Amino acid sequence: MTQVLDEDELPADPLPLCERWLAEARAAELVGAETLPAAETMTLATASSDGRPSARAVLLRGLDARGFAFFTNYESRKGRELDANPWAALVLTWLALERQLRVGGPVVRLSDEESDAYFATRPRGSQLGAWASPQSRPLADRSELERRCRALDERYGGAAVPRPPHWGGYRVEPDEVEFWEGRPSRLHDRFAYTRTPDGGWRRERLAP
Repeated sequence: MTQVLDEDELPADPLPLCERWLAEARAAELVGAETLPAAETMTLATASSDGRPSARAVLLRGLDARGFAFFTNYESRKGRELDANPWAALVLTWLALERQLRVGGPVVRLSDEESDAYFATRPRGSQLGAWASPQSRPLADRSELERRCRALDERYGGAAVPRPPHWGGYRVEPDEVEFWEGRPSRLHDRFAYTRTPDGGWRRERLAP
């Protein structure tokens, strides 16, 4: 699927184009582009205090003018790394659309209210799992995890499951955004936006 990323039509602020690309990826998924994973799937890269990187796939759970939101266990490896080094990079890749979106910037925690609101929308099993899983920590075996879930299910019975204090959201507040769109002969289009000191954006074309 070859498209043209027209420089004359690029917005001054990259966030509206991020939102448009995500919407188009979701639409392609809905009409049966089976080669697309969930449109919200993104690679999240973090680094420890001594600069050692790690990366994993997470789901984008919010995108607006403030940035890119996701949720996780604060005590997981990524949570610990973000505490020590609150910067991250994201990559969203939509291969069937020949598009890639790269984002980097500082990371902040979402408010308790935002995390509570999102947690309330999760399936009950996922809510229990957030309590049961000591994410990124060693487990003796799978049965240990399953026992934790059963005990929690019995504990809460038919009551609502509250959000664990160790679980919530983060937002990557972008100071760099790059759009990549495939073109024939590997002469791809790449445009990079960089945040300027006055809060605006500088845009430049990059060689593919």
